[in-house]
Amino acid sequence: MEGIILAIAVITVIGIVCAIVLSVASKVMYVYEDERVGIARECLPGANCGACGFPGCDGYAKALVEDPELPVTLCPPGGADCVTALADALGREAGEIVKQVAMLHCCGDSNSTSGKMEYQGLTTCAGAKLVYGGPGKCAFSCMGLGDCVEVCPENAMWIDGGLVRIDPDMCTGCGICTKVCPNNLLEVHKASDNVVVTCSNKEKGAATRKVCTKGCIACKLCEKKCERDAIHVIDNLAVIDYEKCNACGECIAACKLGCIEIVAV
Repeated sequence: MEGIILAIAVITVIGIVCAIVLSVASKVMYVYEDERVGIARECLPGANCGACGFPGCDGYAKALVEDPELPVTLCPPGGADCVTALADALGREAGEIVKQVAMLHCCGDSNSTSGKMEYQGLTTCAGAKLVYGGPGKCAFSCMGLGDCVEVCPENAMWIDGGLVRIDPDMCTGCGICTKVCPNNLLEVHKASDNVVVTCSNKEKGAATRKVCTKGCIACKLCEKKCERDAIHVIDNLAVIDYEKCNACGECIAACKLGCIEIVAV
């Protein structure tokens, strides 16, 4: 009997000691979190895409509370509703909401380029890239196996004619697709920056012409035609300066191969 009483007493003392230790630890090790972080987090869509420049929605919510000057417009997937909700929750001005969309810098569909081998490996662009740089003749082209399509949270992308297509109305500009393209063909632009060089081949013109009938051959006709000095050939590829471009279309008319386009947004 005495043994049972002793055991109960020991367990009781241990429980009391543990309770005291936990109580002290909860005070000493407590990490304060502003309740506004949780409120801001609820306004965000939960995509955790990193398009805002922070590690997921939690990181952006915390940064918004810590930095009163940080814009509430940095979440492309959230759109206007998210911006309005954040502004209301944090007592800030919503500011200008700039729509962004992903755009493809490649026009190498099945009519303008072809394969150099019959690829039978993993049906992913990342896997195909490991085999001699990919199955296409152009090492800079879209492989059309849909890694970007698989990760798009808005189902705004699909494959047609061996080339990825993007619905600008459905695209939120989250940028997730840009991270999985092994050839770095996808970029997020402001929707207003809709003049796009649909080529990424930086080889010399003759080499490009051999692998794609629509690839940029660095002829500089677009550069010479632009009156605003908004397009230049750099490393054998036309590059647009969107700070100067007014989408006049002169470079498009000058390009004989059709590798500069206006994307309807």
